Amino acid sequence: MATNYTNHHDHLEPVAHQSGHEIEPSSVLIIAIPIIITILILAIVILVSLLRRLRVSSGNNETSSCDRMMDDSNKCGFIAHSTINISSSPVENGGCLYGISKMGQVGKVRGVQVFTLKEVEMATCKFSEANLIRSHCAYYKGVLGDGTAVAVEIFGRQGRQGERAFRSQVDLLSQLCSPYIAQLLGYCADQHHRLLVFEHASNGSLQDHLHPRHKVEYSKTLSWGIRLRIALHCARALEYLHEKAAPSVIHRNFRCTNILLDHNFRAKLCGFELAKAGSNSTLHGPIKTRVLGATGYLAPEYASTGKLTTKSDVYSYGVVLLELLTGREPIDTIGPPGEHVLVSWALPRLTNRDEVVEMIDPALRNMCPKKDLLQVAAIAAMCVQAEADYRPLMMDVVQSLIPLLKNQSHALSS
Repeated sequence: MATNYTNHHDHLEPVAHQSGHEIEPSSVLIIAIPIIITILILAIVILVSLLRRLRVSSGNNETSSCDRMMDDSNKCGFIAHSTINISSSPVENGGCLYGISKMGQVGKVRGVQVFTLKEVEMATCKFSEANLIRSHCAYYKGVLGDGTAVAVEIFGRQGRQGERAFRSQVDLLSQLCSPYIAQLLGYCADQHHRLLVFEHASNGSLQDHLHPRHKVEYSKTLSWGIRLRIALHCARALEYLHEKAAPSVIHRNFRCTNILLDHNFRAKLCGFELAKAGSNSTLHGPIKTRVLGATGYLAPEYASTGKLTTKSDVYSYGVVLLELLTGREPIDTIGPPGEHVLVSWALPRLTNRDEVVEMIDPALRNMCPKKDLLQVAAIAAMCVQAEADYRPLMMDVVQSLIPLLKNQSHALSS
């Protein structure tokens, strides 16, 4: 037995010795380590790429980013067909707001362009003083790379509340679709800068023409026909907000400075900073809110109680109609006693035919048919009634003005 064991051991030993010459552990390590390192590097690269894609994505497979738009300063960078998601949080560290809006019920959902600060600065010549349109609200005119004339508003409110207000306004304006409302072309949310980019109105505001501070700029008097058309366009704008937009919108700041005029003197409503939007059922009843707006345009019940309805806008519209008729400002502290407040002075006279003719803007004397003048005066009188329930709906105002404009067109053509 001892002999057999020895022989078997002698037989196995050469095999083990032979196998040791074929594969050595050091050779295996030299081959395996580079392979493992290569695999790790590839895995890291893939992981980084996926993380970047997730950061750029909006969660709805949108692949736009503000950094990408910085690459081409000669083009107007934009995210095609993108609108604001008011429920998502904005990119605070130099990014842009993006997403899909949840206010899809209002008109036709359309995209707004997203501009970088560099693009807006190029359009406005770095917000030069020469391009300043309105100093009190920081509006600048500019020209985009494709030749489009724009008006850029610097959004002044800061902090978290200002950020929420900015996002709410962009969300609202991007959904409003009416030829009688100034179109929002885009916005900029680059770092701490918040800018709104609108279509440019080359003839300024109605305020510039009725109550010019610099008479050289707008020396041409608005004719009766143009004033009628402005009145109709403004009525259609409010009719759209009150009756056709869903949810309904109360403008809350309707006045001459927020009525823009394009090159054909078509009126477009702007200035939605104070606008209130809500369900239709909510806006047909009063909303209790802070009293904000311009003195002379505020409805009595809103000014005294803070209760806001669509009829509050109707009152403000009536004040503007009186301005178109008389050429006077809502509040005139340097006028004769008893004539400081336009509505208080005009309302008792609007029901007297002879006094209506006397109170008309001197620039319009003998330029408008008396019948049409009395009709417009009657509409204005209804709109500025102290009781909100007695004021008409804007759709009724529109229907009352349409025949007057047709009569004016027939008179011009004959």
